[in-house]
Amino acid sequence: MLQNSTIVLFFTGIPRRFNTPHMATSSGTASHAGKGLATPVPGLRDGAPRAMQKGQQTKAAIIEAALGLATQIGLEGLSIGALAEVTRMSKSGVFAHFGSREELQISVIREYFSRFEQEIFYPALQEPHGLPRVQALFGNWMKRVAVEIQSGCIFISGAVEFDDRPGPVRDALANSVQTWLQALFRAIVQAQTSGHLGTGADPHQIVFEIHGLILALHYEARFLKNPGSLERANTAFANILERYGARAVQDL
Repeated sequence: MLQNSTIVLFFTGIPRRFNTPHMATSSGTASHAGKGLATPVPGLRDGAPRAMQKGQQTKAAIIEAALGLATQIGLEGLSIGALAEVTRMSKSGVFAHFGSREELQISVIREYFSRFEQEIFYPALQEPHGLPRVQALFGNWMKRVAVEIQSGCIFISGAVEFDDRPGPVRDALANSVQTWLQALFRAIVQAQTSGHLGTGADPHQIVFEIHGLILALHYEARFLKNPGSLERANTAFANILERYGARAVQDL
């Protein structure tokens, strides 16, 4: 049985800053649904919209708890039973919202990626095309890594758990990472088009090296706990930009 102290750890283990965009979206949705209750929907009982809203809120709360649990023990450690105990719900109540452990895991991946987008990708879109956007993407990513050094990254732990296990969970993980890397690739290409990076450079290679920095940082900082890892990653990123910069390519 999980102890009460463990339950508190799971719920507080999710960084507050990472929750903010999601919580804003959820409250906005609830507000919109609440306004809709003033107008009866033909064919539905008066309580049906409210019941649907409550069901959605309950499912969101379960996913919130599952996400906190997954950062501690990984996606593979998630189970209907463990989540029921953490949320103090019945197993049948949790199962009714997902139907299977696999669907629960996929829902957690989708929620994690949604928050990843809200925190890293969308703020960077406010920056101009070219190098400023590439730098914003990396800077936002580094802020996330700084938090995940303590809390864990589902993309990385999930890759270890499901790298050789084909199926929907692995597909959901891989598709999320690929979608993010494609967004970074587009930003690199735009930087080349803007003249901020050399057009002779291979954008796939640049993305590979930037992604490699993040993976190395997780290993160095979270696993080996080497001090100064964040600073070295920032220095390495600056070196990449300098090496692939328009002036450096033209001087070759």
